[in-house]
Amino acid sequence: MATGPSATAAPPVEVVLTEVVTSLAMLAHAYLEPPASDDGSDAVVDLAAADIAIDVAGRAFERIAPRLGPDERSALARLLTELRLTYVKKRGL
Repeated sequence: MATGPSATAAPPVEVVLTEVVTSLAMLAHAYLEPPASDDGSDAVVDLAAADIAIDVAGRAFERIAPRLGPDERSALARLLTELRLTYVKKRGL
């Protein structure tokens, strides 16, 4: 009797969500610091999209923070803090 392929183990949730937090942070940064357009016009900052990405990244980080090592927790917290400061500066313009 043939057996089906073995199931793969799911990765730890903190590994997956760390990648999600990082991806959302990069996305929010792209919304806050868009590249200049080819025609020389000003790039458009999308504060609403950045706000959503930052909020979701922050909530995911809060959920997994207790499961992270101190170095990884500090690095992600620093990343989100810097991103939030950039958002506040851009919003204040």
